[in-house]
Amino acid sequence: VVGDASDEQLAAARAAEIGAVVCDVSNPAAVEALFASATDQLGGLDVLVNNAGIAGPTGPIEDVEPADWDRTLAVNLTGAYLCTRAAVPLLRRSDNASIVNICSSAGVLGYPLRSPYAASKWGLVGLTKTLAMELGPEGIRVNAINPGPVEGDRMQRVVAAESAATGRTPDEVRAGYVAQTSMRCFMEPGEIAAAITWLCSPAASKITGQILSVDGNTETLRT
Repeated sequence: VVGDASDEQLAAARAAEIGAVVCDVSNPAAVEALFASATDQLGGLDVLVNNAGIAGPTGPIEDVEPADWDRTLAVNLTGAYLCTRAAVPLLRRSDNASIVNICSSAGVLGYPLRSPYAASKWGLVGLTKTLAMELGPEGIRVNAINPGPVEGDRMQRVVAAESAATGRTPDEVRAGYVAQTSMRCFMEPGEIAAAITWLCSPAASKITGQILSVDGNTETLRT
């Protein structure tokens, strides 16, 4: 997904490394081109992971600009809709079809100062539940994963934004996230990837419509 200029540069660099295609998932034409390319390169599709997302603005609701609200939902929620819409005809041909939506603990809890992000993730949970019912008779499984705070550049940017909005130091913000989890930890990217791999494997062939939290048991998003 392309969010801002820095995100675009980073995405392009990473895509070049692995031979991937950069796509703004909020753009219907770009999504159509992405799936045409994927069909040509892969010859079919077994798995769709809707992982593209942006953090959105940080601040009280009266300070959230309509354009920022719209952009957050366009990428995080509409992007999943557009990709799923394009993927389903391909998934119908698979013997092990699976969709995994990457939601968030914010999709089942309130998230002060992050209302657009929380709204987009609550919507993604609802989409997951609905599509599991809609596509289940065709053998397409639809699940979601709710990660907690995950180590990496994106979470560093979230911490910096919350630090600026609240006046707390970045270390204090990070400590707040750690304290919110029962296991007092951040997640590692590989732990999320392992959960996705399992949900898409034959071992999870009868699991659909589930929201799996990989978050050290997030107790609250209020600090």
